[in-house]
Amino acid sequence: MFKIAKANAALPLMPGSLEDTNQNHEMLAQFSISESWIGDLSSGMLRLGVWSGMLHGLSAQECGLLSLIRCYDTKDRSHILELFEQAATLNSSFCFSTTIIMPNGFRQPLFCMGESNGLEEKYSGSMSGVFIFPRFKLEGARQITSRR
Repeated sequence: MFKIAKANAALPLMPGSLEDTNQNHEMLAQFSISESWIGDLSSGMLRLGVWSGMLHGLSAQECGLLSLIRCYDTKDRSHILELFEQAATLNSSFCFSTTIIMPNGFRQPLFCMGESNGLEEKYSGSMSGVFIFPRFKLEGARQITSRR
């Protein structure tokens, strides 16, 4: 799944959809680890959370896009790079799914949703999003992601 869409702030959210009472944090935590990330388009750097950095095999929480995607399934990398490039040129919403292939052979599914904004001036703007790491085992995988 690789999707990008022009952001349209004129489309309203469903009334009450952002209220905490409409969110089920415990159920989300039961089935996944989720963590936000941000990107600065003027510097080209992404800032990840602790879990995202660790699961991407990075020693620092700040990285460039190529460092981020190098652990992704090779057949998905060019599509994901293209999504980020498109989002960096047009205020957009995007999503993708892939598999992180860890050096030890473990395979971790990954879903990403994000948006870019503030691109009115050249070399400016930002991205933000969320990584979701499901807690299920892939066929041939030897470990399930867990923080319990």
